Amino acid sequence: MTPQTAASTTAKATAAPQTPPLPHAKPESLGLSASRLQILSDAFKREVDKGTLPGATVMVARRGQIGWFDAIGRQAPGSAAPMTRDSIFRIFSMTKPIVSIGIMMLMEDGHLLLNEPVAKFIPEFARQQVGIEKHGKLELVPVERPMTIQDLLRHTSGITYDHTGNSLVQQLYKETRLRSRKITNAEHAAIVASLPLVCQPGAEWNYSRSTDILGRIIEVVSGKPLGTFLTERILAPLQMAETAFFTGEENASRLAEPFPTDPWNGEKVQLFNMLERPAMESGGGGLVSTTMDYARFCLMLLNGGSLDGNRIVGRKTLELMAADHLNPQVAIKGTLLTPGHGFGLGFAMRNTAGIASFPGSVGQFFWSGMGGTFFWIDPKEELFAVFMSQAPGQRDYTRTLVRNLVYAAVQ
Repeated sequence: MTPQTAASTTAKATAAPQTPPLPHAKPESLGLSASRLQILSDAFKREVDKGTLPGATVMVARRGQIGWFDAIGRQAPGSAAPMTRDSIFRIFSMTKPIVSIGIMMLMEDGHLLLNEPVAKFIPEFARQQVGIEKHGKLELVPVERPMTIQDLLRHTSGITYDHTGNSLVQQLYKETRLRSRKITNAEHAAIVASLPLVCQPGAEWNYSRSTDILGRIIEVVSGKPLGTFLTERILAPLQMAETAFFTGEENASRLAEPFPTDPWNGEKVQLFNMLERPAMESGGGGLVSTTMDYARFCLMLLNGGSLDGNRIVGRKTLELMAADHLNPQVAIKGTLLTPGHGFGLGFAMRNTAGIASFPGSVGQFFWSGMGGTFFWIDPKEELFAVFMSQAPGQRDYTRTLVRNLVYAAVQ
């Protein structure tokens, strides 16, 4: 069976919901080179053979149709089960674009404005201060302006992650229960609000728990658990039947798993249990999904906000989300936002043809997950791609590799 064939080689568990496939076409009819796409698959087969990752799926679609969809390697190390097109992955931060769409839907419904303070919806944020390091000690100063919903969407809130550095503020994060999946979204937001900010709101781009706070705002505004809101407003209309904050025991044989130790540095790899229902429905990184499910989300984005007659978000709203929201005065912290790119409302976006060390188009937007998943939308080329693996330590390498190989196939 060739990668272009629509039917999966492995049947789903009888209790599993069915996600409808997207239309397929021969690569050449979509302006894609079949031989170059085979080179794409062959390259990842070599990575599997080298022990870089257990397995992966890769999908390339153009003009609304899938031109290549391949499952490579094994679903889990130590297992004879092959990776399949309906394997289930932890998508981690690929949750963020979905939750960001949810916030923008509430904006379109008139429930909130992007420039409104976060404290309007979560009062604990009214008392925040900024932590300034002086002579090895933390000095707390007042915020110069309130943190807004737009700050949360573009990661200029002053909130941080404890794993992206070791500042004094991040050390305080490490002393809390923020990583626990046993606390609720409300408890999580209250803990974040009790901690100092790493910078003044709007001053820096710091990748952070901001989208988790957006998830809590969705709960406050809608009066529903985050998972219920996402299912009702986004996942069910898009027929993303296998995307949720956990999956059922009947799908235990379909879970993609990483190597127990990183093949490059030998460090232990431990990801969350996809069969365990968490108390916290993390808007920043809690969803599990399949390649086809996420492809349906991607096609909605490529279509300007709708799929199969279901309008999820307005075309102009999506244009706003995919635009650069970082002015030159915003300092970019960390290495996630690579040269040649800016950040919008839930996505990174490419703002120059050059500078970046990999091909692409100005205006494309994308994000990824720390477990090894990645997607991008290229409106200029009418193209999207989805890459799924569970190889955290290799994620920077595989993101660049898949970009290079997909664009080599564009004719």
